[in-house]
Amino acid sequence: MGQQQSKNKTYHEQTYIDNTLRLREVLKTLPPFAKDYFRAVEPTTSAKTRISYAYDIRVFFHFLMESNPIYKNYSIEQFTLADLERIEPVDIEEYQEYLKVYKNEDKQLTNEEKGLARKMSALRSFYGYYFKRQVISKNPTLLVDMPKLHDKAIIRLDADEVAMLLDFVEHGGDGLSGQQKRYYEKNKNRDLAIITLLLGTGIRVSECVGLDLQDVDFKNNGVKVVRKGGNEMVVYFGEEVETALKSYIYTTRKTTTPLPGHENALFLSTQRRRIGVQAVENMVKKYARQVTPNKKITPHKLRSTYGTTLYKETGDIYLVADVLGHKDVNTTRKHYAAIDEDRRRLAATAVRLRED
Repeated sequence: MGQQQSKNKTYHEQTYIDNTLRLREVLKTLPPFAKDYFRAVEPTTSAKTRISYAYDIRVFFHFLMESNPIYKNYSIEQFTLADLERIEPVDIEEYQEYLKVYKNEDKQLTNEEKGLARKMSALRSFYGYYFKRQVISKNPTLLVDMPKLHDKAIIRLDADEVAMLLDFVEHGGDGLSGQQKRYYEKNKNRDLAIITLLLGTGIRVSECVGLDLQDVDFKNNGVKVVRKGGNEMVVYFGEEVETALKSYIYTTRKTTTPLPGHENALFLSTQRRRIGVQAVENMVKKYARQVTPNKKITPHKLRSTYGTTLYKETGDIYLVADVLGHKDVNTTRKHYAAIDEDRRRLAATAVRLRED
C-alpha cells in the first residue's frame, strides 16, 4: 500500500484531501453564489488550481469593496449575481491597474505579466460560467483586452554546468569540517539522487516528492509517477540515475527509520518525514548558487534542461511532450522546438556586413 500518513492514504490521495479541505475554507470567504462555479469546474481542474482561482477571485471582490463607492460598506457575503452584472468594462480595466500594486492584510503585493494574466484569466472564467448559463446577461471581461504576455528566455543549464552541479553535490563537502561536514555527508546521497533523478528524467518536483520506495523498478529502470491530472505513468531512466538511486536507497535510506506514516516515502527529510516540495526547491537553489551564481536555477529549470537535451538528441517533439507529461504538444513546441539555439547561432555568421 501507499503512504500510511492517514490510514494508508497515498501521498497523492492525502494531498487531494488536504487541498479539498483548504478549498472549502477559502470558499467561506467568497460570496455564496461562487460555490456553483467551483462545483462546475471541479471535473476539469485540480484542487490546487481551484484554490488559486479562489484566491484570485477573492482579490476582485476586495478590490470592489476598496475602490468602488457603491460597495464600500459591503461585506463579501452580501455580493449577489446582480452585482456581477452591474460591473462595467471600465471597472475591469481599473481592476487590472489595481492588480499591479495592491495591499492585502497590510502586505504590499505586486503582479507582473504572468500574475496579472492569471488573475484576469480566473476572473474571465468566473464571469464566463454565469454568462454561459444565462444567469447574467452581460460579460464585461470579454470587452477588456487581456494583458499581453512576453516570451522570456528559457533558463537552463549547459552541459558543462550539469556536470559541475553534480560534481559539486558529490564533492562540495570535501573541504568542510565538524558539524557542517556531518550535515553534508548525512544528506549527500539523498541530494545527489534527487538532483540526478530530476536532471535525468525531467519529472516535476511534485512528482519527485510523491514517489514511494515501491515506485522504483530497477528491473526495468523506471519510476512510476502520478502526473498532473492524476494519470500514472512510468518514466524510464539511464545508468547514472540508477547508480545515484541505488547509492541512496541502499545506504542513507536503508539506515533511516522514518516517522510513522512516512515508511513508504522514497525521499526523507532530516526530520525523517517525506521531503516536501519547498525543501527540494531550497536544496536545488543552495547547490546551484555555488555553481551558476548568475542563473537562478530551480527544480523546474532542471526539467527544462532535460527537455532541451532530449529534444536536441532526438529531434522528436512528440517524445519530449510524452516524457514530460505535457497534455498539449504545442506547450512543448513553444518551450523547446522554437528555441533551437544552435540554428539561431548560425544567424550570427550567416550575414556579412563587409566583404574582406
